[in-house]
Amino acid sequence: MSNVKALAATLTEQHESGQVLILPTVWDTWSADVAAEAGFQALTVGSHPVADALGSADGEHMDFVHYLEVIKRITETVDVPVSADVESGYGLEPAELIQRLLEAGAVGANIEDVVHSENSRVRDRAEHADYIAAARQVADEAEISFVINGRTDAIKLGTEVFPDPLAEAAERVALMEEAGARAVYPVGVSSAAEITRLVQAVSVPVNLTAHPVEGHAAGDVATLKELGARRITFGPLWQKWLGEVSAQQLSTWIP
Repeated sequence: MSNVKALAATLTEQHESGQVLILPTVWDTWSADVAAEAGFQALTVGSHPVADALGSADGEHMDFVHYLEVIKRITETVDVPVSADVESGYGLEPAELIQRLLEAGAVGANIEDVVHSENSRVRDRAEHADYIAAARQVADEAEISFVINGRTDAIKLGTEVFPDPLAEAAERVALMEEAGARAVYPVGVSSAAEITRLVQAVSVPVNLTAHPVEGHAAGDVATLKELGARRITFGPLWQKWLGEVSAQQLSTWIP
């Protein structure tokens, strides 16, 4: 546990540094090794690419025990801090969720507001903030500087769910920061104006999803940094890109 405490402290320091933190989204020990050997100082495990690698599907369809085994193998393979995407918590109470993640060696987690196991219902603002606050309390009581990355799908869900998705996302990220999130993740951000609005809503890093080759719709890393974004992950895009490139190259071997 002392190693977990040290790694959690390191991940927290990285988030508080004011620098852009890029966490490649990995799915197994091989991808984790590749990213760590490339020089990245922290990683995040993505539920989507892990599900694809296991022949399952994203949206809390994986057996959480199997998912934890993947996370544990990754944390035992690399020496850098590892965060893990746990979707909406796989139906677990915050205390059990955090405890099981710590046992697997994870020192951070994405926690989202869409509960896939309940017909993909969207938690209301207060409910999601309360879940994050309870998770924060558990980690604090264990004296572990666990990094919660509070995710909202408000923008992704669009006007069919929210009259003003961007305003809703801004309200939600602010509440999540207040609840103890050390980063916030408004999924679906695609413009400089959206980034600016969300960065102004919080003081913690705003997480954006970027493509490892094509970058982000709002610009390259330098542009994103100028706009105030301070955390970048790849979601399932690195794995998908590898698949596309591999399929192209392998097809040249077909007679």
